[in-house]
Amino acid sequence: MSGRIADPSLWRAGHDRIEWARAHMPVTTALAARLTRDGTVAGVRIGVSDVLEPKTATIALALAEAGADVTVTSAGRNTDDAVAAALAHAGLPVYARADADRAEDRANALALLDHRPHVIVDDGASTIRLAHLERPAVVDGMRGATEQTTSGVRPLRRMEAEGALRIPVVAANDARSKSLFDNMHGTGQSVVFAVADVADRSFRGATVAVVGFGRVGTGIAQHAAALGARVVVTETDPVAALQAAFAGFEVRTLAEAVRHADIVISATGIRHTIDVPHLDALRSGAVVAVGGGVGQEIALDAARAAGAVEIARTGAVSVLRMPSGAEVRVLDDGNCLNVSAAEGNPVEIMDLSFGVQLASVSHVLATPDLAPGVHELPRAADDEVAAIALASFGGTLDTPSAAQRAFLAAWNPDGDEE
Repeated sequence: MSGRIADPSLWRAGHDRIEWARAHMPVTTALAARLTRDGTVAGVRIGVSDVLEPKTATIALALAEAGADVTVTSAGRNTDDAVAAALAHAGLPVYARADADRAEDRANALALLDHRPHVIVDDGASTIRLAHLERPAVVDGMRGATEQTTSGVRPLRRMEAEGALRIPVVAANDARSKSLFDNMHGTGQSVVFAVADVADRSFRGATVAVVGFGRVGTGIAQHAAALGARVVVTETDPVAALQAAFAGFEVRTLAEAVRHADIVISATGIRHTIDVPHLDALRSGAVVAVGGGVGQEIALDAARAAGAVEIARTGAVSVLRMPSGAEVRVLDDGNCLNVSAAEGNPVEIMDLSFGVQLASVSHVLATPDLAPGVHELPRAADDEVAAIALASFGGTLDTPSAAQRAFLAAWNPDGDEE
């Protein structure tokens, strides 16, 4: 099995863009050099299932250059054919093409699993779950996996709770060096910029409803407000809703917020977050998008079943006429807009995320007694990723003094200095 890509002749264009990304990813470069030096991944079969664009291609190449036997797959809507061609030209089996439909996407993921990976580096946990459902014999030979998204960690924790997860998975998403930067700053920026670009409209003076105030939603709200939008947050978690209120945002129910919104962005990673009644209540011309989420986060199939009709399509903008008569602009069919119709998160942010992924792979391989379940990346590894990134920005880190360390190590108040 040598892979399936659209056009091998595109490799040079993809190669040049990958090389630009690699030149701006010092954390990934440093940790990959360690993997090479230590032989951590030498001879290990690793499946990379991720968005396929220049920045994400870097982790596949880094692992291969460190001695791993790497196979790559990606959903068609998230695939850059030139990047796929560049990886194939470098000798990696790649199962990804931009025009693939859902059935081919699934076949491509199964083809990756048929390479019998020891470790899966996943985005959304779709390939980890597919392995458990369709290739249980492959799971028998696996040493573990890593998962880098909130929407992927959630079902893995359900699998763990139900006793269905048979391998250890490091929740790379939950590392501070990932979630505090990729989720909030990276996705927050890239989603807002993608909405502005794809919808071709300004945020200045617009009313923007942000659905969900986790780290992604927080970043979206902050970036939208910075561009001059009036931001309204909707939440089901009272603590998150209170955080939004303390951050200075209005907090309303989604049913209330959509009636006055110019732009609605879902950031929950939960299906049917924006349901048919919400779409039906929007004003004509309102924009609806998903930032970093899952299929049917906007309930488009249910909306069509309820009578919604597409009346126009221009590029990634579909205009749906709802039963109410409102004409709603849906961006990129409700897909993860910042990667399916834009360039993804900034390179400095992705460098942190892939540094965490490499550290997670190293942890899985260096800890053979890691039990099946969802695990955190050890704090020391997380801190190292952040320290390398800080140095690349020209920052320097302070260290606690002997007196401070003694205080932190003590518990007896009678031993405290006055």
